[in-house]
Order: sequence, then structure tokens, then C-alpha cells
Amino acid sequence: MTLSKIWVFAESTESGITSTSLELISAASKFADHVEVFVASPEPGYSEIVGAYGATKLIQVTDVNDRLIGTVVASAMAQLLSGNTVDAIFFAMTPEGRDCAARLSVKLDVPVLTNVVNLSVDGTRLVSEHAIFGGSEIVQAGFTGSSPAIFAIRAKSFTAESRGGMPAEVVQVGVGDLGSAGKARIVEQHLEERSGPKLDEAPVVVSGGRGLGQAENYKLVEELAKLLGGAPGASRAIVDAGWVPYSYQVGQTGKTVKPNVYIACGISGATQHMVGMKGAKNIIAINKDEDAPIFSIADLGIVGDVHKIVPKLIEALQSRT
Repeated sequence: MTLSKIWVFAESTESGITSTSLELISAASKFADHVEVFVASPEPGYSEIVGAYGATKLIQVTDVNDRLIGTVVASAMAQLLSGNTVDAIFFAMTPEGRDCAARLSVKLDVPVLTNVVNLSVDGTRLVSEHAIFGGSEIVQAGFTGSSPAIFAIRAKSFTAESRGGMPAEVVQVGVGDLGSAGKARIVEQHLEERSGPKLDEAPVVVSGGRGLGQAENYKLVEELAKLLGGAPGASRAIVDAGWVPYSYQVGQTGKTVKPNVYIACGISGATQHMVGMKGAKNIIAINKDEDAPIFSIADLGIVGDVHKIVPKLIEALQSRT
């Protein structure tokens, strides 16, 4: 049995709608007959993009200007709900997605189920799955009250699959007076500098851990990732130690990645890290401890000194290019 209608809040960057948003739209189209997507910064072609992934309507929220997107979109959703029956609303587990979900939750006096890693239909409602105890256990949850059910979903929980649908119908919605919440303004933004693909979208991810020994050795990870056309990642241990920024962190409290190849360099494999990368198609682990937990999920395990193996790998790749 499918649901009637699901709303999805789609986020966008300088390169367009995020891959996580497309994952949510694609998932929603499998659960509901009608999928309506909210965007706050529409660009030409968005109706074709969301339509291809199963959306039937694109709701463009106007009057954003320099206001907080979560404030504007949550207000627009709350206003439209007075004349709509919506079974569920999907948000990504991103700072912007969580902000918008929280504001809508307060407006509707409806709880939010967060850190969702999977969804299924049970009769007339959605049941969510959540990884607990560092991903070692999965529990289910669901709403027993009235609609809408609000879910905040982790990246890579679903696959973005284009269905080749028609362009979505475009509707513009204004929000009017936002009261005191609308007084907050974005006065300046800083974008993180990076080269190469994004960590959560890269086909290859090379991550480093405490086994690298010291911060200076992380350059080996970056060089290997660059040679492979991938992105560098990290375990929480070296992020907490200040070796690399938080944006590099892979794991339960960082980013979830599902690349074609994941190379773990000097990472022992704490459960919290593995929950963020175990979905990779091919996992290669390099660690001098043959009993390291990372080997339990690795497709190829190399027992040895990362300081000797990675430079040799880099040298071999350089000789081929």
C-alpha cells in the first residue's frame, strides 16, 4: 500500500540540488502517489530535475532574501498544511534540514524522528529504522498520532534513482510576516575551500586514522586521494585531535559515504566509524594490527605499516601517470 502525499525539503548548493535531496525525493516517490518538493533558492531546470526523480510538484518559497532558510520554509509548510493532507515530510540530517525540521515541529507541535537510516510502509504509515549503540543494533519507530510524520534522514540511506518523469508542476509560495523569527539575517557566509569531489559524493574515499602517527602524515592520505580522483576522509580520533577539519569526518557523528572504493589507512575500525562507511562497494584496509576490527568488513586487508605501504602505493600510481 502506498501513501497519498509526501513533502520533501530539497537543499541546494552552488552546483545545484544536493545528492542527498535527490535521494529523499527518489525514496518518497516509492512510498507515495504524490511527491511535492520545497526549495528556497530555485534555479532554472529544477522542475525537470525533481520531476525526473519522481516529484509531481515543485513549491518555490519566495521572499527568502537574506533570511534563514529554515525559518522561511518551515513557515511556508505550516501555512500550506492548513489546506493539505500530508502523510510525511522528509528532511535531510544536515544543519539546514535539522533547523527547518525543528522549527516546523514547534509550529505543529509534532515530534521529529531523527537519524533515520531506512523506511518501510506498514499499512497506512511509515516505519523508520535507526542505528543505535554505534550502529551495532537497529531499532524501529513510527508515529501513532495524526499526520504529518516528520523524518530527518541520514545521507546515503537511499539511492537516488532517476525515473525519467515529466517536469514537476511549479508553484510559488510567499510566507508574509515571520514575526520575531524573521528578524534574523545572514550577514556573511564562508564556504569551505576544497579541491576535487565532495566527500559524500566521491567515487573513491581515502581516510586516515590515528595509525598515521602525527598530523603531518595526513598529507599521504590527501596525496593518495588526489591520485585516485577521490576525496580525503578521517576518523573521529584525528578530527578530535585537530589534525583535520570536522568536515572530513566519516562515521556516525560525521558523514556517511558509499563510494565504489574506500581505503582506510591506519584506522582500527571503531563501530562508530564503520557505520559511516560500511556501505562502500569495495573496502581496503591498511593496518599493522592484524586483529583490527576494520578487517572484519574489508574486502582486501593489508597487514603492515601504513607509513611504508601508502608511499609505495603513491609511487606506483605516479609511475603509471
